[in-house]
Amino acid sequence: MKRSALLFGALMLGAASGANAQALTMQMSNGWTFGFAGNVNIFAQYQSQSSSGNTPAGIVGPGKAQGFYYGTGLLPSFATFTAKGKEGNTDLGIQFGFAPQVQCGGNNHDCFGTQFSGASIDMRQVFMTVGGSWGTILAGRELGVFQRQNILNDQTLFGVGGGGIAPRGTTLGRIGFGYIYPNFEPQFTYTSPSGRPGSISIGLFDPSNFGTRVVHNIPRVEAEASYKSGNVLLFASGTAQNSKDSPSGGSSKTAYGVAGGATYKTGTFSLHGSGYYGRGTGTTLMFGPAGEDAGGLTKSFGFFGQLTFTPANSKTTFAGSYGSSYLKGSSGSGKLENTLISAGIYHQATKSLKVVAEGDYMWSKLTPGGFKKNKAFTGAFGLMLFY
Repeated sequence: MKRSALLFGALMLGAASGANAQALTMQMSNGWTFGFAGNVNIFAQYQSQSSSGNTPAGIVGPGKAQGFYYGTGLLPSFATFTAKGKEGNTDLGIQFGFAPQVQCGGNNHDCFGTQFSGASIDMRQVFMTVGGSWGTILAGRELGVFQRQNILNDQTLFGVGGGGIAPRGTTLGRIGFGYIYPNFEPQFTYTSPSGRPGSISIGLFDPSNFGTRVVHNIPRVEAEASYKSGNVLLFASGTAQNSKDSPSGGSSKTAYGVAGGATYKTGTFSLHGSGYYGRGTGTTLMFGPAGEDAGGLTKSFGFFGQLTFTPANSKTTFAGSYGSSYLKGSSGSGKLENTLISAGIYHQATKSLKVVAEGDYMWSKLTPGGFKKNKAFTGAFGLMLFY
């Protein structure tokens, strides 16, 4: 498997990326192929948060804060193990993805393994694949289907993006500032055969609690359709989950979301634009308490646009993006906004080493009610080594 598989899982099996080197592969005596790939990254980050904002519950908190911090970016360090084989006409595979982090979490001086730090080994991927000329079934824990194209095209996947000072986990990137994080979830997902312009994925997922809905009798459905022609990729996705608030006679509600967008890529520049709308899905991480209030399911929607430019014969990419996520109460009153403006320089110093400099300006705002914006700026410099 190519080292680029990291960035899809990193993020998803078989994705392409700017990391061009090959992963370690070994041919086994039973005909199977074993592979190992990954990355290590570290970012020096400084964040300054405004003292004038008073908006509650936003990603950017109220009051004044500032600080320096070392940590991984949106993409954690990864160690990915794969094995592939073919038995008869059936293609088989497995993948394990470990995602440790470099930080102690919260500027702790003493980092003893995982006891006090946020640096626990995050087991993001454990899945098998079964495929053939009819398509592929992925069974296990892997990145979700709904809105996954956004994180795969997000420039801050190679950087920092939004997030608080000294988080215990990865930074947010643009999650919550233009799209909802699909998360790594247990699933059975079918994907149509590769090598064609059109592709369809549909999966049954482990359902999630949202609001007071904690009883789940059926799995959540997520689906994605995409079409690639020349330099253009079009994509759309959706999700739906029905859950109850009590195992005996409780009321049920269905949370749902739809999303779509387009990407245009050449060797020199790329354009990406996308948007989403949901009821009960939350606005940063999928579902959770933000999916419902006293009046019913909340509404969430957002968008982001991004431009990247790589001069001819250059190893340096310049990127900028703007996007917002909104959460509205079920009654229609009160709208929480989280917005991020990001600019970065991403230099491929060697075949495997990427050097990154990034600046991110973000704010949270609640309207109406006379609340002031919570504003923050993060500057970051980092190294990413893909092996």
